[in-house]
Amino acid sequence: MTVENKTNGMSREEFLADVKKFNPNANTVIIGKAYDFAKEAHRGQMRASGEEHFTHVFEVAYLLAELRLDSDTVAAALLHDVIEDTGIKLKTLQEKFGEEIASLVEGVTKIKPLDLKTEDKAKMQNLRKVILATSKDVRVILIKLIDRLHNMRTLKYLDSQKQHQIAMETLNIYAPIAYKLGMYRIKLELEDLSLRYLDPKIYKEIKDRVVTKKEERDKEVESIIQEIRELLDEKSLKAKVTGRAKSFYSIYKKMKKKGLPFEEIHDLYAIRIIVDNTDECYRALGIIHSNWTPVPKMFDDYIATPKPNLYQSIHTEVIIDGRPVEIQIRTLEMHFQAEDGIAAHWRYHGTERDKAFDKKITWLKQILEWKRTSKDAEEFIESLKVDLFKDQIIVFTPKGDPIPLAEGATPIDFAYMVHTEIGNHCQQAKVNGHIQPLDSELKSGDIVEIVLSRKPTVARHWLTIAKTTSAKEKIRQALQLTKDRDRKAEAAIEISDEQALKRIEAKGIKKSQLTRPKCCKLTYGKEIVGYQMKDGKIAVHSLTCETLQTLDDKRKVRLQWEKEEEKNIYKLKVEIIDRLGLLADVLNILAKNKVNVETINQKMVKDRLVITFALVPKSEHIPMSEVIKEIKLVKNVLSVVKTD
Repeated sequence: MTVENKTNGMSREEFLADVKKFNPNANTVIIGKAYDFAKEAHRGQMRASGEEHFTHVFEVAYLLAELRLDSDTVAAALLHDVIEDTGIKLKTLQEKFGEEIASLVEGVTKIKPLDLKTEDKAKMQNLRKVILATSKDVRVILIKLIDRLHNMRTLKYLDSQKQHQIAMETLNIYAPIAYKLGMYRIKLELEDLSLRYLDPKIYKEIKDRVVTKKEERDKEVESIIQEIRELLDEKSLKAKVTGRAKSFYSIYKKMKKKGLPFEEIHDLYAIRIIVDNTDECYRALGIIHSNWTPVPKMFDDYIATPKPNLYQSIHTEVIIDGRPVEIQIRTLEMHFQAEDGIAAHWRYHGTERDKAFDKKITWLKQILEWKRTSKDAEEFIESLKVDLFKDQIIVFTPKGDPIPLAEGATPIDFAYMVHTEIGNHCQQAKVNGHIQPLDSELKSGDIVEIVLSRKPTVARHWLTIAKTTSAKEKIRQALQLTKDRDRKAEAAIEISDEQALKRIEAKGIKKSQLTRPKCCKLTYGKEIVGYQMKDGKIAVHSLTCETLQTLDDKRKVRLQWEKEEEKNIYKLKVEIIDRLGLLADVLNILAKNKVNVETINQKMVKDRLVITFALVPKSEHIPMSEVIKEIKLVKNVLSVVKTD
């Protein structure tokens, strides 16, 4: 995607033929209908480039078709400006194209451009709109990303002030979102185009120097590629070996970060090796490392521990002819995933949802959940800064499971990422075997162990320690539960006369006889006494009522409250030989089977730990007998018994 317009001179028939080539299952009838509708709707509208406005929506739709997006997305791309720019109503689109396409167009329309005077707060508020517009359907942001990409490719036709504003918004909002969705090709081009308008001088300098050295560098790259090919052929390992030039923006960032001039930046390209399967990735790595010296601390295995956006590859750096050369090793499917990210989902699965798809947008779901529960807009904006713009780190559980977190995350964030109950019972944290404060900053590669308390330990100041949206949200929920329980324990609930009298029980007395005297307020749970009046009615007094103390004891009647309806509490006693991660394993089984944990109690019996759970099953379709069977299969669980 480097040319300004791929659709120049392309006819409707040629476009639909290409759509069918990209996606044989495409519905060209609905796409053709959207093409005709958009062309007529935008008739007479011109862009700053002097071209018809339709060329823009046509180009956006073509680029999305090239990414093999589904037919509804391509049709919505053709229509994405009609509500905002032509006066056509949403209802018209719903009637002509159906609810789904109309909903996508509406979502894109809601994302407005940033004000020219961009403050950090305003930038984050706009990002909020982008994310909320994506909440119904992630395809909304895919259309918006490609819309922004084409606008960036044609930015030269606008005045310098608008160029700067749009480039700044692109670099700060759209490029990070593209990265989060794993769409590296889009991310890299958006960054390069942003740099072109934000710092034209440095952009031109880097570009000119890269171009000047291109012939020399191409020869060098081709020589290395040939050497690697021959080496892999000797070992009978079939592979595709290519070279990839580093983006101008990545070179600029390296110059700025290390304070180096262009001449001292040597890794201007990377070598990519694509093999058939994961095992061959590691074979290729072994061959490379056995022939060239690896650069210390420049190895990352993103196959074993994928990035949070599901990116997978092996990265290594070796010395070839005296220079460090970056090498990436991956399978073809990993390559598609790395290049096109979430868009590659449709290439393999169409509109079906799967676990990988849901995992990729976990960050989005967490932000949206935070928005729904947080009343503080400032807090929401701060959470966006962490979840979207912070770099990622990978830390490990004692069992070696990778846990992705935002840079700057603490053991509290880690605990809640592993499991909500681990967070709620977090007492101490061991980082690389040493006790560390709960507010200490974790680093990539740290091994983190959470020491648990028998009782919940959640504290309000944890909200200032936690950095991630999900951890803060879970802390808030736990604090609210604690508050609710305390309220119930410390103060009984005041109820109306009618409700109160219905909830009183006494042998030999009809409820119709009961009445409340003016001297008392009835509160459920507090002790009560009846007083038999001359008309046969029973006045219900609080035990502490001053009037009651003056009345004849012989006419007093014993009363009590009916027991409050209890939850269907299910108690399990689990006997285990303790090991790290065992409680988390059990809690995961309970969560998966929709069983809420009310309380957890632990005690040592000789050399064994006995954990008693008070549980509330939430699903009638999952019998507890099946849950018990699953818990019994957990390593080091000796017995699971239901108790009274």
